[in-house]
Amino acid sequence: MADNILEMRGITKEFPGVKALDDVNFAVERGSIHALVGENGAGKSTLMNVLSGLYPYGSYSGDIVYEGEVCKFSKIKDSEEKGIVIIHQELALVPYMSIGENMFLGNERGSRFAIDWDRTHAEATKYLKIVGLSDSSKTLIKDIGVGKQQLVEIAKALAKNARLLILDEPTSSLNEADSQALLDLLLEFKKQGMTSIIISHKINEVSYVADDITIIRDGHTIETLHKGVDDFSEDRIIRGMVGRELSDRFPKRVNPKIGDVALEVEDWNVYHPLYPDKKVIDNVSFKIRRGEVVGFSGLMGAGRTELAMSIFGRSYGTNITGTVKIHGREVKLHSPRQAIDAGLAYVTEDRKGSGLILSNPIYINTTLANLKGVTRRGVINPDKELAVAEEYRKKLNTKTPSVQQNVGNLSGGNQQKVLLAKWMYADPDILILDEPTRGIDVGAKYEIYCIINDLVAEGKSVLMISSELPEVLGMCDRIYVLNEGRIVGEFAQKDASQEKIMARILSTDLSKKEQKQ
Repeated sequence: MADNILEMRGITKEFPGVKALDDVNFAVERGSIHALVGENGAGKSTLMNVLSGLYPYGSYSGDIVYEGEVCKFSKIKDSEEKGIVIIHQELALVPYMSIGENMFLGNERGSRFAIDWDRTHAEATKYLKIVGLSDSSKTLIKDIGVGKQQLVEIAKALAKNARLLILDEPTSSLNEADSQALLDLLLEFKKQGMTSIIISHKINEVSYVADDITIIRDGHTIETLHKGVDDFSEDRIIRGMVGRELSDRFPKRVNPKIGDVALEVEDWNVYHPLYPDKKVIDNVSFKIRRGEVVGFSGLMGAGRTELAMSIFGRSYGTNITGTVKIHGREVKLHSPRQAIDAGLAYVTEDRKGSGLILSNPIYINTTLANLKGVTRRGVINPDKELAVAEEYRKKLNTKTPSVQQNVGNLSGGNQQKVLLAKWMYADPDILILDEPTRGIDVGAKYEIYCIINDLVAEGKSVLMISSELPEVLGMCDRIYVLNEGRIVGEFAQKDASQEKIMARILSTDLSKKEQKQ
């Protein structure tokens, strides 16, 4: 009989108009890594928020049995005192506080009247060493990368004496090397007796790290797969998630019609906004044709987002030089408004922070980039705004009870559809899509890919930035490889492979090292 550290029995949770969880059952064996997978909106995060006390006892029905005891958590502090610690997808760190201060925020070391800073930093250093982070505990959070911030969150959890660690999409913002390091850290914790629950859309990572996989679909428990007993293949897991076979991850484009050059960038140089001597984009030139999907691949920090934002009305960088031509005509784009008016759109990688207003409803977000389309004499027509939002809801198959629903209440995949709708309504000729499928499930990804194919079939041009090489290879007609702010390679789709792209990146890294020596 399994030694379960946790059992969640018959959990049902409702929100206005939506039953997010319906009689969900979930059990986790002590000392294991248990993955929780499902499409966006399946109920994974909701279930973990019930467990952590974010949704307090009384707001749901069912039982939480932890260490053999029925628990009735009324707040997160209650679950943390039992050793259950959750790390959310959006990291809860204060940028202008130090690593040590963040680690013990709300869990301070000292007396009722004063914080013992020596003890704080000494303990912080101890836990940082456990997670493999060598930075000083006095370093400000803003001065370390996202990968290191994720490790700080894990160290913070260890400082709370975590026995059950819950990680919600822990690798969604990490590059491959940092993702692998984090997964290996979880495996090391497992050897030491730690139990972990991981929510992830990256099926290859789930297969690598998990002992058991529970699949949730539409608020119901579908099944639990066990390593060494059940089929752990990606196709098998995806079939459980979406309820059908997904024979091809990338929809085929029928007779692509690639036309004249739509966007041409020549000799583009960009310097860092805070460090004016640091060159971020170095003499980059590229072009995109009508009806073409062009991919930009590269490691995190290669400069892909900085390049895209600097082109989009100089919304990033200083001392920008170079030429931008749209349909053969040179344009001066000194603001996002000018870029939009010239037929350019930028779909940000940060949909929650920069792309959408989460506290506002879908219909307001949908028309943000083209308010003139729903105004008359400077006054917004609310009926037309609702009609536009409803049209795009149907067109993109956005799952929501109503376009009057706040965007913050939608799943990640449906938020991404609203973000796309916002820019599609602006009717641009050229769309820059920065990580368009980050943090969304395979089913929603396929729908986004279909939308991209529909856009280029209409004669629009797409520049697609993605950290997932299979996505770049599966969707793009041509691929540029960016490394340290320079284009170091260009491939037609038929000539490209993961090995060739990585080899081009590594060869330029090696040549730079040799030059320094």
